[in-house]
Amino acid sequence: MAGDDGSDSRPAAAETARRRRRREAVLLGFAVLISCFGYLYTGLSVEDRIPDGLAGFAGSMVCLALVPHLVVRRWAPHADPLILPLSTLLSGLGLVLLYRLDFAYSARYHSAGTASGQLMWTVIGVAVCVGVLVLLRDHRRLQRYIYLTMAVALVLLMAPAAFPGDTYGAKRWIFLGPLSFQPGEFVKTMIAVFFAGYLVTHRDALALTGRKMLGFRLPPGRQLGPILAVWVLSLLVLILERDLGTSLIFFGLFVVMLYAATQRTSWVVCGLLMAVVGAAAVGSMEPHVKGRIVAWLHPFDIYLPASQRPAGLISDQAAQALFGFGSGGVTGTGLGQGHPELIGFAGRSDFILTTVGEELGLAGMMAVLLLYGLLVQRGLHVALRSQDPFGKLLAVGLAAALALQVFVVAGGVMGLIPLTGKALPFLAKGGSSLVANWLMIALLIRISDAAGRDRERAP
Repeated sequence: MAGDDGSDSRPAAAETARRRRRREAVLLGFAVLISCFGYLYTGLSVEDRIPDGLAGFAGSMVCLALVPHLVVRRWAPHADPLILPLSTLLSGLGLVLLYRLDFAYSARYHSAGTASGQLMWTVIGVAVCVGVLVLLRDHRRLQRYIYLTMAVALVLLMAPAAFPGDTYGAKRWIFLGPLSFQPGEFVKTMIAVFFAGYLVTHRDALALTGRKMLGFRLPPGRQLGPILAVWVLSLLVLILERDLGTSLIFFGLFVVMLYAATQRTSWVVCGLLMAVVGAAAVGSMEPHVKGRIVAWLHPFDIYLPASQRPAGLISDQAAQALFGFGSGGVTGTGLGQGHPELIGFAGRSDFILTTVGEELGLAGMMAVLLLYGLLVQRGLHVALRSQDPFGKLLAVGLAAALALQVFVVAGGVMGLIPLTGKALPFLAKGGSSLVANWLMIALLIRISDAAGRDRERAP
């Protein structure tokens, strides 16, 4: 019978893969065009002429889109067609924003440009993505090394505490001579790998229910051990490194993956209560964290006389960010027509979203947040399509890590939560963040390719 040996299904599967890659190529073309138009518009707006580096930027964007597309076409033909274009577009927008900020910071502070360095790190990040796709043919191999992965992650997570001094109040960096990097950016991916492997093995035990309290079934005492251990570790990161963002992402990632594995609301309730208790306790003792909370609660008090300001309030960044959002309105002032440099040193990192709100307006903010939301949705879609439990949980973890980081950064800049100091994925300046995010994209592409292959082989 035709089809019993799969002879009819193979051409159909190949045609489906080709259609996905064609859609991906078209979307990548749009991502390159949008990025190049933004670069051109910025040059015309600020200098009133076509920027000299337009040809080089356009060529770089074409290579950054074409090379990974060809690799995906060859080594991951069944992958989701939206993940790579969304990542490329966000990276391109980040380069445009930094190019625009270089003009502002050079004029006001005489600082060196950062767009060219960010482009170099984007190339490195895409190269890492390509390398992972070529070398890691099956994401299930990672499940063999989950305990080694967690051991390395813990070392990297606690390593910044061993280095003297801090940067902008927090200890996030490891310094190796003239180089520095933030291990926390890579740790979230490594922790997602460990949690996925651990929860696949212990899912049944963690799904058990214990006593009922206030309408919720609490987990048994023995099974509370993992969440208690992660809670203590997140508090140690918060206390020793004063890194509120990493602590929130680390603990939130575990709770989200735990709920995805067990479907027990009690885990979420326990996680939220422990997060509130831990944050309140550390916030009342640690001056740096307390200062961020004070700046969140009283952003405009910085303009009062020094004797009338709340204790610990020393920065006007939160207030300047709100002024920027307010002046942007619905459509923004236009690229190059705002004053994002008034934010100060953080305007290129976590506060880069203020540039979007001021110069692209509410419409631009919604567009950027929708791009992030769509990328998270594609990660969750990959999880739903995945046939193996490890790949399903890993995709959930990677999507959750991205969503949590966007939330803590955007929420802090917009005044919804205290500032965390984390970098906005793909947009903000930072080599560690870029490389780690492209590593995450490579894993999502690999999992989605495996899910597509499994579905095509299914009878």
